[in-house]
Amino acid sequence: MKKLVDLRRDTNTLPTEEMKEAAFRSPLGDAVYGEDPRQRELEELAAFILGKERAIFLPSGTMGNLVALLTHTQRGNEIILEENAHIFTSETGGLAQVAGLMVKTLRNEDGAPEPRDIERAIRPENIHYPRTALIGLENTHYRYGGIVVPFTRFEKIREVADRYNLPVHLDGARLFNAAIYLGVEAKEIARYCDSVMISLSKGLGAPVGSLLAGSCDFIKEAERYRKMLGGGMRQTGWLCACGIIALSEDNISRLREDHDNAQFLAEGLQSLPGIKIDRHQVQTNFVLADLSERELEATVFLERIREKGVLATRAGDFAVRFVTSREVNREDIVFALQVIKEVTQVI
Repeated sequence: MKKLVDLRRDTNTLPTEEMKEAAFRSPLGDAVYGEDPRQRELEELAAFILGKERAIFLPSGTMGNLVALLTHTQRGNEIILEENAHIFTSETGGLAQVAGLMVKTLRNEDGAPEPRDIERAIRPENIHYPRTALIGLENTHYRYGGIVVPFTRFEKIREVADRYNLPVHLDGARLFNAAIYLGVEAKEIARYCDSVMISLSKGLGAPVGSLLAGSCDFIKEAERYRKMLGGGMRQTGWLCACGIIALSEDNISRLREDHDNAQFLAEGLQSLPGIKIDRHQVQTNFVLADLSERELEATVFLERIREKGVLATRAGDFAVRFVTSREVNREDIVFALQVIKEVTQVI
């Protein structure tokens, strides 16, 4: 069987043997009635890790973000997002279709809008304008190569939010990657936000699931929207047992391996003629490769490496994204680099 190295995403992580065994042994109950013991345990653990009063388990990060928007806002409100935020670009327009929200987008390629730009974007009270209701942030920011928003930016944005009495929601699908990069606990980042969503099914390796955390009052209301959107999943114990292991200290710490592998990959790519890597941008488990110097179209490049057993993702006409995860070891990356070297020598 031909070797296949999948560097397209970190959602391809499979549950560990420990997760499988825990799932198999997990007691079950009706989670909609609060009777599944593993879901309760997972939600309590997540709330503690994130420094929030409560958390709820949901099937996906997209649902978690949408539940947060519905809970924080009213139809016709406006929210402020960075223009390439996942909530805006990649969640099928749920903020408009379901939540009935308008969006004010601001651009900043270091992951979060400048606080002064956010302040200028907040609508004054006027019958002609929608009301600004929420500031949305993302950390790490996937469209800009998994970069981490610095603490100082969060602090200043929180100050703006407090001045205008606005809540802040954090799309923290890869929050633990950011925490590893910054050398802090996740709660130290989440404390600047009123609500935070984390994903269990990316680098942490659980098969399914995300969590949304916030205050008791916020989560009480969020539970209603979770149910409305179809997130009442009944016997969730098998999934939540995997989530508990996903949030273990050892499993979170393991993300460092993904970061180290991304650095190794970036160094190898940078050594190849015509491939440009912004090493400052390689902070977590993403690597963005710029092929424009040799006018090598991403679609052509991806097809050629796929034929030889390496998968990656188009990120632009001449840009390719590579993502490291537990499913890719150092030997796999050496193989991928050799394939890319061979391909670029003949194109």
